[in-house]
Amino acid sequence: MDTGIAAINEHVKEASAFAYRLREQIGTVIVGQRYLVDRLLVGLLANGHVLLEGVPGLAKTLAVKTLAQAIDARFRRIQFTPDLLPADLVGTMIYNPREGSFTTKRGPIFAHVILADEINRAPAKVQSALLEAMQEHQVTVARNRYTLDPPFFVLATQNPLEMEGTYPLPEAQLDRFLFKVMVPFPSEEDLVAIMDRTTGAEAPTAGKVANAAEIVEMQRLARAVPIAPHITAYAVSLLAASHPDQPRAPELVRDYVRYGGSPRGAQALVTAGKIYALLDGRFNVSIEDIRAVTLPSLRHRVILNFEGEAEGITPEAIVRSILDAVPAPSVE
Repeated sequence: MDTGIAAINEHVKEASAFAYRLREQIGTVIVGQRYLVDRLLVGLLANGHVLLEGVPGLAKTLAVKTLAQAIDARFRRIQFTPDLLPADLVGTMIYNPREGSFTTKRGPIFAHVILADEINRAPAKVQSALLEAMQEHQVTVARNRYTLDPPFFVLATQNPLEMEGTYPLPEAQLDRFLFKVMVPFPSEEDLVAIMDRTTGAEAPTAGKVANAAEIVEMQRLARAVPIAPHITAYAVSLLAASHPDQPRAPELVRDYVRYGGSPRGAQALVTAGKIYALLDGRFNVSIEDIRAVTLPSLRHRVILNFEGEAEGITPEAIVRSILDAVPAPSVE
């Protein structure tokens, strides 16, 4: 028994040390943005994907690139545009006249960390190809299926300002993102530090703290974090309250929500809650861990009805009303 406890403590220390080293290396390049960095780290260890939204210039691309450098991962940035084709993403077949046969030219999707920049500018066929990669961790090129090497982590950005030439992301694709993170504008103090760091003679770079195999092992460890039945039940109750036809739904949900979150929303709450606890140095999930990840886990899974859109109700307001309405369970 003591040996088991010692092993658990060792795993927790290992995870906490990994998170500290990763934050430290990213911090050599990125000023502030602790909230963003922590959500990226949770998404990585959850083997999920993260959707980032924020105005231009908030270091979204730089944060993703720096994360890839710190974990020694193959990184590809794909600029999504209205004329992008699926072959530009996954690759295509090329005829070799010398050998008289076709060979596969792999596209940029064959990497560990993918930055899908301005993802909502690409048409449906491209989104379909990306969806297969996100969900199945494989791609199809001319009827041939290719498995993507783990870890496979998609980070997509959306610009909330420019709406012309954009396509709304399908709800099924939004549901594949573990988190939707709103990237905040930096404080004046952080802006001063950004000016000092980015206008000098040398640009800082992040050192390597892990490799692909170590990330896969950390993902396995994260899923092994135990969670009590009443904590899982609380996560399920939060998800159920996002549906207007459920008895737990608060008034704001009943009046302004068309569809609530899918079961993937509850999976996101539980998985992210486990990682949140692990990175905090604990090998058990608390109610506060679930509450801490509820907003990024559910905001993109709540679909407003016409009245909600007309009244200017935000998904964030809906999720906060759910957190206020669903009581935390008590354990006797």
